Amino acid sequence: MHKFNFVDLFSGIGGFRIALEKHGGLCLGFSEIDKNAISVYKKNFKNNPDEIEFGSIEKINKIPIDDIDLIVGGVPCQAWSVAGKMKGFEDPRGKLWFDTIRVIKVNKPKSFILENVKGLSDPRNLESLNLIVTELKNIGYEVFHKVLNSYDFGLPQNRDRIFIVGFRKNIKLNQEFKYPEPLNNNPILFKFLDFGLKNNFLKERIKIKSTEIFGNKIPVGRNRFQTDESLNDFFVFCDTRDGHTTIHSWDLINTTKFEKQICLTLLKNRRKKIYGTQDGNPLSLKNLKALLNNITLKDLEGLVKKNILKEIKGKGYDFVNSKNSSGINGIYRIYLPNSKVFSTLTATGTKDMISTIEISSDNVVDYKAKFLKEIYKKGKFREITSRESANLQGFPKDYKLHSDERIAKKQLGNAVSTNVIYYLANNILRTDVLLNQDHESKRKKNSTRKI
Repeated sequence: MHKFNFVDLFSGIGGFRIALEKHGGLCLGFSEIDKNAISVYKKNFKNNPDEIEFGSIEKINKIPIDDIDLIVGGVPCQAWSVAGKMKGFEDPRGKLWFDTIRVIKVNKPKSFILENVKGLSDPRNLESLNLIVTELKNIGYEVFHKVLNSYDFGLPQNRDRIFIVGFRKNIKLNQEFKYPEPLNNNPILFKFLDFGLKNNFLKERIKIKSTEIFGNKIPVGRNRFQTDESLNDFFVFCDTRDGHTTIHSWDLINTTKFEKQICLTLLKNRRKKIYGTQDGNPLSLKNLKALLNNITLKDLEGLVKKNILKEIKGKGYDFVNSKNSSGINGIYRIYLPNSKVFSTLTATGTKDMISTIEISSDNVVDYKAKFLKEIYKKGKFREITSRESANLQGFPKDYKLHSDERIAKKQLGNAVSTNVIYYLANNILRTDVLLNQDHESKRKKNSTRKI
C-alpha cells in the first residue's frame, strides 16, 4: 500500500521520484518537455496504470485526481543562475514559476517541494524570492524556504540549492515541520568514483600553520570545505587570481624568472581602481615601468608570443586567460581523490577534473611542484564519467543513464540530489500531512477499537 501520492513537475530524469518512491510514494503523473529526459525517465520507472504524462506545465490545469498529497518540482533555474545571466522573471524560464503557482492553486495539494539554485536566495534576487513566497502564501499555504547542501546529506558534491516547502493552511500538522539537519557523515570523493578496488586514498591531511600557507592574512572567500591549517585538496588553473594551489599559464611552459615576475606584477595590480573600473584592467608599458623599472617592450612582446599576454590597442596588456572560470588549456580545477567534495554538477558541464593519484606535502612550494610533475605533466587526471556524476547525485547503481555520455551528464547536472529530497521528504512525512484519507480513516478506526 502506498503511503502518499505525488505529481512530478519538471521531472527531468526523476531525481525527486527516486527519493519519494523510497518513502512509499506513488507517482500520479509527470510533466517534462525534453524528449531525451522523458525517454530516460520512462526506462527507469514502472508507471502505475493510471499515471498521466502531462507534457508542458503550461498546458496543465485541473488534474483529474481529487486528493493530491504532494506536488514537487525543480523549476528551471537558469533565470537566477550566473550561467543564465540572472534575468529572473524577464527570462521565459523564470515565468514558469507563475505556471507552477497556478497548478498548485488549482489542484490544492496538501504540500509541495520546489527546488531552485541558491542564486534565487541571493540579496540581488530577494525581491523575486519574496514575490514567489508571497504568491504561495496568498493561495493558502504556509511556506518555508532554506538552502541545503548535498554534502550535508552524504554526497561529496558542493551543491547549494534552495528548497521551498509549503503546507496547506487548513491542514493541522501533528508536529512542527523542520528542515533536516546535516548527517555529519563526511563523505569522501574517491569512494564515489571508479578508481578500481585496489585504490585506497584515505590519508590524514598534514597539519600546517596557517601563516606558512597564507602569510599573515588568510584570504577571504574560502569555502567551508577549505581548512586554514592544511593545503587545498584541489588545484585551480587561473591567471587572474593567486593562491597556494593556483596554477598559472606561466607555470605550464618555459618562462624566465623575470617573465614570471612581470606576470605576477600584472596579476597583483590589474584590479586596482587607479587603472580602471573593471574587475581586471589592462596595464600599459608605462604603467608597468612604474612598477618594474627594467621592463621593456621586448619582454611584453615575448609574453605575447608565448600566448600568456595579449595586447589591447590603446589600453595596454592583459592576460589571454582573463576569465576566472574559463581555466587554462580546457582545465579549471583538478581535485585530488581524497577531497571532501567535487564542484557543483551543471547542465552546461564544468572544466573540472579528478586526479587519478594522491599527493601530499608539508609545504606550499613542494606541493605545487609535486602536482605539476606527478599529476599534470604525466596526465594523471581525467573527467568524471556520467556514472560517477550519477553517484554524486545519489542515483542508484542500476539506474539506466542515457547512452550518450554528453547528454547523460547534462541531465544529471539538471537533476536534484536524491539524498537531499529523501531526508527533506522524511521530515515532511513526520508531520503526517501526507497521510491519505484511506490511511487516516484506518488509523482512526484502529484507535476507536482500542478505546
